Amino acid sequence: MTASTDTTRYARIAVQRGFDRHPEGLVYSIPASLHSVGLGDHVTVPLGRGNASVDGVVVGFGGSELLGARLTASRIKPIACVDSTIDPIPAIVIRLAQWISSYYCAPIGVTMAGITPSAVRKGIGRKSHIAVDLAQAPPTTTRIHPKRQAVIDALAHRDPSTRPVDIDVLRAECDLATHAPILALIKSGHLEATHRSSVQARWRESIVEDARAWTPTIEQQSVIESVSGALREGFSQHLLFGVTGSGKTEVYLRLAEQVLMMGKSVLYLVPEISLTPQTGGRIIARLPKQRMAILHSGLTAAQRHEQWIAAAQPGSKIVIGARSAVFAPVADGELGLIIVDEEHDSSYKQDQAPRYHGRDVAIRRAQLSACPILLGSATPSLESWFNATTRGVSRLHQLTHRAPGLRTPRVEIVDFRREIVLHRDRRVHLIGPTLEVALRQAFAAGGQAIILLNRRGYANWIACPDQSCGWMMQCDHCEAGMVVHHDSSTGSKERFTRCHHCHAEQKVPTRCPRCAKAVTIFGLGTQRIEEELNRLFPDLASQGKFARVDSDSMSKASDFHDTLGRFARGDLRLMVGTQMIAKGLDFPNVQVVGVISADTALNLPDFRASERTFQLVSQVSGRCGRSAQDGRAIIQTFQPDAEPIVAAARQDFVGFATRELAARHRFGLPPIHRLARAIIRHENRSEAQRIAAHLRAQLVSLPEARDVVIREPVPCPIARISDRWRIQIEILAATPAQLQQLLAAARSQAIVVPGEVLAVDVDPVALL
Repeated sequence: MTASTDTTRYARIAVQRGFDRHPEGLVYSIPASLHSVGLGDHVTVPLGRGNASVDGVVVGFGGSELLGARLTASRIKPIACVDSTIDPIPAIVIRLAQWISSYYCAPIGVTMAGITPSAVRKGIGRKSHIAVDLAQAPPTTTRIHPKRQAVIDALAHRDPSTRPVDIDVLRAECDLATHAPILALIKSGHLEATHRSSVQARWRESIVEDARAWTPTIEQQSVIESVSGALREGFSQHLLFGVTGSGKTEVYLRLAEQVLMMGKSVLYLVPEISLTPQTGGRIIARLPKQRMAILHSGLTAAQRHEQWIAAAQPGSKIVIGARSAVFAPVADGELGLIIVDEEHDSSYKQDQAPRYHGRDVAIRRAQLSACPILLGSATPSLESWFNATTRGVSRLHQLTHRAPGLRTPRVEIVDFRREIVLHRDRRVHLIGPTLEVALRQAFAAGGQAIILLNRRGYANWIACPDQSCGWMMQCDHCEAGMVVHHDSSTGSKERFTRCHHCHAEQKVPTRCPRCAKAVTIFGLGTQRIEEELNRLFPDLASQGKFARVDSDSMSKASDFHDTLGRFARGDLRLMVGTQMIAKGLDFPNVQVVGVISADTALNLPDFRASERTFQLVSQVSGRCGRSAQDGRAIIQTFQPDAEPIVAAARQDFVGFATRELAARHRFGLPPIHRLARAIIRHENRSEAQRIAAHLRAQLVSLPEARDVVIREPVPCPIARISDRWRIQIEILAATPAQLQQLLAAARSQAIVVPGEVLAVDVDPVALL
C-alpha cells in the first residue's frame, strides 16, 4: 500500500515525557479495535526501542499527511489502549495547552501532563456530603415525630444565608445518634437534599459574618452594567481598577449571578490558596443553590479528584481556584465569564515548565471560549494597565471610593532609623515604638491586627563579628546565604539553617570556621517577629490568640483554612505573616496593619522591584479600615523617601504607574517590549559559559533575530543553585510576534531545546 492510498487513521499523541523533538506530539496509528478513540482521550502507547508503555493524550487526528516526508506507515506504532475511566479533556483545553506549549517553549507532553491532576489519572476516590434545607413546598402532614420536628425547627431558626446545612453538622446540632430522622424527612419531602463535596462542605465555616447582597454604589452599578452588556457579545477583555475595599467582589458576584442565570458557567481565579476558603465561603453564602467546584494544589488527592469531576459535569456552575484552575474541564461552549482577582499577583506565574502565567492563559482561554474576561486589582500589573490605558486592548473600569461604611486607612511612614534609637535597651527590636503603641491601642479597643514581613525564618545573616575576617555563612550548594530557623516541634527551640533555594539544612555554627570567634546571628524573619510579639503581648500568646502565617507554619490548605477561620471569628487577635496575608482578605475588625520592613525587596537586582514594593505596601495597608472603625497602617522603612513607598502610602497608583512606565520606556523594558529569558544550568561554570555563548551565536545568526535584541550572556543574580551554575541570556522584542517567531525558529532547528540544561522563561516576572 502506498502513502497516497493509505486509509489508516492516525493520531497525534502528547506523551508524558519531557523531550521537545516533536513539539506537536508523536504520531501513532489507530487500530480498528479503537476506532472510537476521540480528541482528549487518555491513552497508553509504546515508546522507544523497548516499547515502554507510557501515558498520553490525543491532541489531533489525520490521515497520511501526518506522516510527513520523514515517516513511513510501516514505522508507525499503534495506540495500545484507551483509558475510558478518565473523562476526555475538552477540545478548548487541548487548544489552550497547544498554545502554552508554543508560546512558553514547553514540551507538549509536559504541558498536557500538568493539566489533568495525577489523582484523576490514578483514579483516587471521591467523597460526597449531603447538605439539607427546608423544602420549598413541604407536605401538609399534621403529625411529625418530635425528633424530626426538632430538625425542622433547627433549620427554620437558622439565617437563610447559612443554609443548606451539612447533614453531619445538623445531626450534631440536634443531638441525634444517627442520620435516620434527617433522611426520613428528606424521603417524606419536608427537607431537600443537595450533594456537596467535602471541600464545599468546609466552605461553610469560612462564610463572612454578613453575606447579604448590598445595594451597589453608583460606581459599582456602572461597572456591572458595562461588563454585563458584553456578556453575550463574545470575547472582550476588561480591567477593573478599584481601590482596596471598593467592593470589587460585589461586582464579581453580581456578574456571576447574571452568567449563571444565562445557563453558563463562571471560572473565578484567585492567586493564593489562602484566599479560596474566604472567597468560596462568600460565594456559597450568596449563591447557596448553585453548583460549585474548587481546584488548587492544596487539596488532598481525593479532593482534587472529586472537584475535577464536579467541574467536568455539564450545566452551569462556578469553578473557583488558584492558577491551575485555568485548566478546569468545563465543557466546550459552556464558559460565560472568567474572573481573575488580584490579577497583578506573581503567584499566577508558574516557576517550572511550562512556565505559564495564569492571568495570560486565562485571557487566551476566554478568547478560545468566546466569553468576556474581567481582571481585577487595586494595584494592577503594569502590563494590564498599559494594555488598558495605552494599547486599548482592555476596557478600563474604575472604583475610586471605598464601599459605604468603610473608611480609608490612615497610612503612616515611619523612619525606622529614628525608631531604633528610642529603645532604651540593647536588644534587637523589629517592632518600633510607633507600631507597638498602635497595637496596644487596638487590642485595648477590642480590635485585631495584622503584621507583615515578607521574609520567612528567624534571621538571614550568620557571620563573623570581626570585619577583618569577613566570613559569612553561605549554602554549600548555592551562591546564597543560609537562613536561621527555629524548630519548636520538640518543645525546645532548636536552631538550624536552611537554604531557601535548594532547601539544604545544616546546624547553626557557634564559631567562625576561619578565626574561631563566636558567630553573630542577625537579620529578620517572621519567626523573629513572632518571638518579639510574644514578649510584648504575652497574654495573647498564652491564650492562643496569636498566629504566624507563612509557608513554614501553613504546610497544608487546611492550615490556612483553619487559621483564617479563627481570625474571622475573632478567636485570633493578631496575625503575623508573609505576603499571603497581604491581599484579598476581608476582616472588618482589623484596626492596625504593620509593615515591618517595607524596603525588603526594594533593592533587589530586578526591574520590577519598585512595582512589587508598591503593590505589597498598598495591598497590606488596605486590609484595615474595612468597617466604620478607623484603620491605621504603620509602614516601617529605612528608606522613607523611596518613591514606591511614598506613592503606596498615598494610594496613588496612577501617579506611580505613569512614572514607572516612563522609566520602562526609556530602557525598553516590559511592558513596552516583550522579554524572554534563556537560562543555562550546568555543574561546571566554564561549560555553562561555553553553552551560553554558543546558544547566543546561533540565535543571532537566525534571520528572525534581525529586529530582536539578544543580550550577551551574564551570570544570573543568584549565580549557582543546587550545585548548578546559571548563565542567562535576555531577549527583547518590540512585539510578541517578533519574539515568538525567533523562538519558534530556534525550536524547529533544535537550537533551543528546553530541558535540564536550558530553561526558557517567556514574560518572566522575576529575574533572580
